[in-house]
Amino acid sequence: MIRDGARARFPDSQAGFPTGTIAGQRPGAKGAGRVLLIGCGPGDPDLVTVRAMRRIGDADVLVVDRLVGEEVLAYARPDAEVIAVGKEAGGPSTPQDEINRVLVREALKGRLVARLKGGDAFVFGRAAEEIAAVRAAGIAVEIVPGITAAHACAASIALPLTLRESVRQFSLVTGATADGDVNLDWSSLSAPGQAFAIYMGVRTARTLRQKLLGAGAPATLPVVVVENGARANELAVATSLADLVDAIDAFGIKGPAIIFGGLDWNDANLTMPEKVHVFHASADRAAGRAHAASASDAF
Repeated sequence: MIRDGARARFPDSQAGFPTGTIAGQRPGAKGAGRVLLIGCGPGDPDLVTVRAMRRIGDADVLVVDRLVGEEVLAYARPDAEVIAVGKEAGGPSTPQDEINRVLVREALKGRLVARLKGGDAFVFGRAAEEIAAVRAAGIAVEIVPGITAAHACAASIALPLTLRESVRQFSLVTGATADGDVNLDWSSLSAPGQAFAIYMGVRTARTLRQKLLGAGAPATLPVVVVENGARANELAVATSLADLVDAIDAFGIKGPAIIFGGLDWNDANLTMPEKVHVFHASADRAAGRAHAASASDAF
């Protein structure tokens, strides 16, 4: 739950991040209304960029997504207003049109409006719609990039996203769409040497598995699911494409999560971190059948 007001994490004299850095104007100055579109990373406040911290500290009002951590809000001024506009798949969500209206409304009051998004605003963050709405109202926008979830999750489990000799193409795709139909280039994603990260794919994992297998991806394709990446409650599970759905069910993964495909520590001559769980239901079932056959042969 996001509180009604924000509290500064450090006094300015300690943090060393001056306020009033946008175009030389103090926040809230008459006629200074503008919007800051800020990527806040995966949730760990230590992964927020220096520029993002400065801009958050400048803002009069923060318009905040659900996945922006409470600790990130601690970089704000004590008097900053916080407006929660979270979205949750299959749950309560603020319509995008309403978010656009909030940004325009607050900026037209002459306020400095920080739109805080998890990860990076330009990666499945609907930033284009917000920029277009704000610019249509004659309001200036500044973009502050953030660390996107795929990079943060991979770094947390030391899983390289490309390899010089074997993985030369890495794709970011989404497993959720507004109309519910996941329509991707399955042949390209299933090609040898292709690796990918699927955002928002937990609820559609069964369809994703079916489409990839149907396009020729091997059932043994390495898959790693990282839930709450780079956070204190992070959960990482290494499995195969065939066992993706069973792994999600077995560990109760709900998201937010990234599903990596085509990446493996062995290919990079690295050791899998101990914190990563291993799940192979297909192998266990096959071993069980073999054991049962051996037992029956004995009689």
